[in-house]
Amino acid sequence: MFTQFLIHNFQFLIEADHRLLLAINHARTPALDRVMTFASQIKVWFPFYAVLLGWLGYHFRRRATLLVPLLAATVALADSITSRIFKPWAARPRPCHAADLAAQLYLPDGCGGAFGFMSSHAANAMGLAVFLLLTLPAGRFRALKAGIFLWALVISYSRVYLAAHYPLDVLGGWLVGAALGGAAGWAFRHWDGRIITA
Repeated sequence: MFTQFLIHNFQFLIEADHRLLLAINHARTPALDRVMTFASQIKVWFPFYAVLLGWLGYHFRRRATLLVPLLAATVALADSITSRIFKPWAARPRPCHAADLAAQLYLPDGCGGAFGFMSSHAANAMGLAVFLLLTLPAGRFRALKAGIFLWALVISYSRVYLAAHYPLDVLGGWLVGAALGGAAGWAFRHWDGRIITA
């Protein structure tokens, strides 16, 4: 199993992962509890996604027929790869299910499913952020690009704060999301000219 492999070969990494989780989880306030719980709720971001898609459709016009499906594919693949492949394969229990940690954790949002490696929240958010960074015009919309990455970081931080994931779970999600967002961004740049000239 993946967890046993890590424990045997990278004990120092596991210990650092646990220490960072506890430090973040214990740096809590009632106000932060509410903010982080809100940030982790998928449904609360649906209006944001709707506005973003509407703006992308308005800005890219005809080119949005390529951009929007690629964006959707990035998020869908990030979610599927992390949830349906890595989580059952790695079988790494979430912190709140770990016998040696559960009693030390504060869980303002309860405990999620059994396995946590990798974080789907982190993968989805980073995939979207990287894709938009590569597809939005260079030198423009800097505030939007920075805001999207800040949003991705807050969501990712919230998963550790709530003890739903270890920091390494989030890092793994970032890598998957960044790779998919980068690939989709490359595909958009490669095919975009064909749409304009068609």
